[in-house]
Amino acid sequence: MSGTMRITGGVDATGAPLEVTIVEGHVVDAAAGSAVTAADSVDAAGLTVLPGLIDAQVNGAVGHDLTAEPESLWEVATGLARFGVTAFVPTVITSSPAARSRALEVLAAGPPDGWCGAVPLGLHFEGPMIAAARKGAHPHQWLVPPSLEVIEGWSREAGVLMVTLAPELPGALDVIRALVAGGVVVSIGHTEASTAQVEAAVAAGARMMTHLGNAMPPLLAREPGPVGHALGGDVLTAGVIADGHHLDPLMLRTAWRTLSRDGRFLAVTDTTAALGVPDGAGRLGDQEVVISAGTVTLADGTLAGSAASLPQCLRVIREATGASLAEAVATCTTVPAGLLGEADRGHLRPGARGDLTLVDADLTVVATVVGGRLVYEKES
Repeated sequence: MSGTMRITGGVDATGAPLEVTIVEGHVVDAAAGSAVTAADSVDAAGLTVLPGLIDAQVNGAVGHDLTAEPESLWEVATGLARFGVTAFVPTVITSSPAARSRALEVLAAGPPDGWCGAVPLGLHFEGPMIAAARKGAHPHQWLVPPSLEVIEGWSREAGVLMVTLAPELPGALDVIRALVAGGVVVSIGHTEASTAQVEAAVAAGARMMTHLGNAMPPLLAREPGPVGHALGGDVLTAGVIADGHHLDPLMLRTAWRTLSRDGRFLAVTDTTAALGVPDGAGRLGDQEVVISAGTVTLADGTLAGSAASLPQCLRVIREATGASLAEAVATCTTVPAGLLGEADRGHLRPGARGDLTLVDADLTVVATVVGGRLVYEKES
């Protein structure tokens, strides 16, 4: 199907009737869409039509790990469409410089002919400038101190959209400033930082926190630390892995009540190659992992990303918080679009990209549309 389409008969996340017309890959108003023919129409009766879902932290999917196999980027992107994702941030964890270079080369080369799927927005380098004590599932041998030499050539224009680092490490603030100057979103994570060190990172330009509450110190009464700064501050958008395993429901509810009020609750999956594959052995970068009952762990039990989809996370958020569907959906549409500077994503107003996710009452993905093209349709 071309980049021209009309979606009729569905409702939006509030339950209001919705018709969307897409011409040449972008949403148009009803008058401009009058030339769309019946052949281009999709009947969404009984379905909810959402702005295309954006996953801002994806380590892999459908059996492919993006750190170990950067060349699988486009297979991962195709697989994500099955789960309603129309755009995503491919994540490369702490690894060799060669792995990061390969990932940038694959992204720059673009997709193969005939490809369709979720659009990679730019790479997330999660590490290698992180705290050894909070490395989690990241391999120790590839950790390095922050330096301008490490990030030479890293910019949004070059394909680096986001970097996670530990701001307490010597040299980190200079690195943050340089990355921000290059258009990169800097995220605080895998860190031992004090409250003051987080504040210094924010002053230098950091705007995000990677997987809130995981790989960082706990919130304490007189040392709130990274968690307290995110919850009590007004700057950091917090990535939240709402897979039912990374955060207790009460912690999830606490984060919701403080962060969702001003659009700083960002639902991410941190999903891995385990998404869409059976339980058993798997990989995360250089390391073997165990996939079991919705969790992904190293041999010692350390959580190593997730096996969750964004619709699954939305269900968890709604159950834990009582959020409306529209409120929950915003955490993986308008919130990431705003954080990442993607003004034409995350909404369905005229001028937006023609990216849509169609779901049933249980949030099962029925169809995914990217740029006005039907890239996934559930078998009936």
